[in-house]
Amino acid sequence: MSDQTRIAADRRTEFGKGAARRVRRADKVPAVLYGHGTPPLHLSLPGHDTMMALKQANAVLTLEVDSEEHLALVKDVQRDPIKRFIEHVDMIIIRKGEKVQVDVPVHLEGEAAPETLVSMDYSELTVETDATTIPEAFTVSIEGMESGTQVLAGQVDLPAGVELVTDPEALVVNVTQAISEEALEAELAEAEAEVGIEQDESESDVGTPAVGDGAPAGADSSGADSNDES
Repeated sequence: MSDQTRIAADRRTEFGKGAARRVRRADKVPAVLYGHGTPPLHLSLPGHDTMMALKQANAVLTLEVDSEEHLALVKDVQRDPIKRFIEHVDMIIIRKGEKVQVDVPVHLEGEAAPETLVSMDYSELTVETDATTIPEAFTVSIEGMESGTQVLAGQVDLPAGVELVTDPEALVVNVTQAISEEALEAELAEAEAEVGIEQDESESDVGTPAVGDGAPAGADSSGADSNDES
């Protein structure tokens, strides 16, 4: 894990939706810091620095508040559902040497064998680790994996000192045989037949009426009326 990001934070003395909007208009982010039996500390964080720091999962920040420093782990980030800007950040106080439980992303690298499909049932693993050395991600190589290969949570390599909390039998990666286009079409046709859906006839099968079809018997095929002769 990289060194903790240092951020200068200001105390907030106004609360509520209106106060939060004023903080965001000043290009800052409302936040709260709590934990270890201390009263919640309401803060405003610089917008750009906070956005950059939160690009990493489980960001650990060194907050400079007045003349004090607080080591904080980001636990929850609330974003606007449309514009995706940061609305609020929840953080907990941590101490060097203590253990915390966090969700760490799982990244896949490489390519499985041809004509296979790779699915992930778990994109994150919950682990217990030192608060100041949280892994950024766990990497699983799927290079050359054949159909039928599975990777369980307990088979993912973890750094020393990191303990798995997720069920070791949980399925993380599953490699299956890719279905061919012909097999897919056959399955679709079979499914349609089971529910009584018939294929529509193409226009070429229906055909076009022949000339004179539907005309009364004995009618002049030339279409001329004998009374029109001069």
